[in-house]
Amino acid sequence: MPSEHIVVIGAGIVGASSAIWLRRAGYDVTLLDKGAPGMGASYGNGGILASCSVVPVTGPGLLKKSPAYLANPNFPLFMRWGYVPKLIPWLIKYMSHANEGDTRRISQGLTTIVGDSLEQHQALTSGTKAAKWVQESDYSFAYPDRRAFDADAFAWQLRKEAGFEPTFIEGRAVQEAEPILGPATQLLAVLKNHGFILNPGSYVGDLVTLLQEIGGKFIQADVKDFELSGGQVSAVDTHIGRIHCDKAVVSSGVWSKPLMQKLGLTVPLEAERGYHIVFKKPNLKPNNPMMLTAGNFVATPMDHGVRCAGVVEFGGLSETRSKAPLKLLRRKAQEMFPDLAFESDEEWLGYRPAPSDSLPLIGELHDTGVFTAFGHHHIGLTGGPKTGRLVADMIAGNHTNNDIRPFEPMRFAVGK
Repeated sequence: MPSEHIVVIGAGIVGASSAIWLRRAGYDVTLLDKGAPGMGASYGNGGILASCSVVPVTGPGLLKKSPAYLANPNFPLFMRWGYVPKLIPWLIKYMSHANEGDTRRISQGLTTIVGDSLEQHQALTSGTKAAKWVQESDYSFAYPDRRAFDADAFAWQLRKEAGFEPTFIEGRAVQEAEPILGPATQLLAVLKNHGFILNPGSYVGDLVTLLQEIGGKFIQADVKDFELSGGQVSAVDTHIGRIHCDKAVVSSGVWSKPLMQKLGLTVPLEAERGYHIVFKKPNLKPNNPMMLTAGNFVATPMDHGVRCAGVVEFGGLSETRSKAPLKLLRRKAQEMFPDLAFESDEEWLGYRPAPSDSLPLIGELHDTGVFTAFGHHHIGLTGGPKTGRLVADMIAGNHTNNDIRPFEPMRFAVGK
């Protein structure tokens, strides 16, 4: 019933979206976060509303290729070797999905969450101050040549099945379309109906302000545990005291895992350490966001510069930045953008929540009244508003035409 009080844990893009849609449905909503809104993974992502991001990392052949990737200093995959013993159980589960059948199944699930991303962000923000951050655009995949594009045939087949087919720009026309690109790029595969966020941190901050303007609350508090009465959540315990509620939504990224353990569910989820560099006050920006396939990173034109993001490192939640990923990102950016000059730059490290099957957890935990909305891996910003709307519909008892079975959180219950 709309008179119920819902606590949403985690003020990133998923939590903020969930809270806004719940409040619009008439619920009393309190959003909690141990830090400032939008300052986790939602702050440091590539900023792209990448509706075509339906291809999981665990594609066919990854197991065979991984040793060569790790040994290649020019490939953006890194490991903090001291963490490997803790990583192995998750890694075994993760790599078990590196086959065509699982890849297609995961891709279909991802399409549900991200396929209409631009429209979902627009629906969330229409008529509000947050709308200024949402930009419509093309999204380009930059390749050295046609042969390199053809080598990605399986990924493009999955994108085609999800409704995304590119148009091509080749040869000298590449630099006419995107002057920031050097001669190493001779082909752009361009997708329409995408978008990007001019400043992800400010965007989520404005969404939380919007929540408060429509009657919701934001409280900075670190959630420690849940209080259950008769098997149903009745309160959350925080470092500032107990907050009573009728239902709760857990949307706190990698920090959702220990909260799930409080409720008896062990989720095979690891922190994928992601890096970005913002080149501030640049002389050139991309006209549209792009994926630089030769370096496996994205470049996005933002209000504060060009953000380059996309390096992957496994090594837990240590706050120490590794030098090698950032060094590679700088080198690849220089190779792709040889004429780029800038006044200063900013480095960032954050933690993507990576479930072992690359699909987020969206749904109710048993019949506890606790709903999950986390584990979005690389698609958090892209899929946040859709996830928030799905969770709000679940709580309200509204029917959805979306197939949400792939996101069932109890798929990780013992015996499943």
